[in-house]
Amino acid sequence: MKEVQEFLKECGIYYLATVEGDQARVRPFGTAEIFEDHLYIQTGKKKDVFKQIENNPKVEICAFKDGKWIRVSGKLVLDDRVEAKKDMLDKNPDLRNMYDENDDNTAVLYFESGRAIISSFTEKSIVIDF
Repeated sequence: MKEVQEFLKECGIYYLATVEGDQARVRPFGTAEIFEDHLYIQTGKKKDVFKQIENNPKVEICAFKDGKWIRVSGKLVLDDRVEAKKDMLDKNPDLRNMYDENDDNTAVLYFESGRAIISSFTEKSIVIDF
């Protein structure tokens, strides 16, 4: 799981895909942190992406760097504990101008189960289940 998080952090930006009805939705994200042995992302509860995850928690992430790409798929679970939100915001202090661990908007979600595949055109793919 650490390898997955490091890859995403090195990319800086990854793209999160959700579903809204019968339409795929993709948008850039940047948070990827490990807390209590789970990979977490962060968003706001008021955003459409959060509503889409509530309706269908199966998501996929994709990112690219140095001729390699990663796809991370799995089911996200909301962790509404202050400790989880604080950990995310402490590791990403630039988010503090929009979010606070004690507000009603901050959402941190973790992969309950996930699979990452790191691929390239020249090397065998690496599969990481977490």
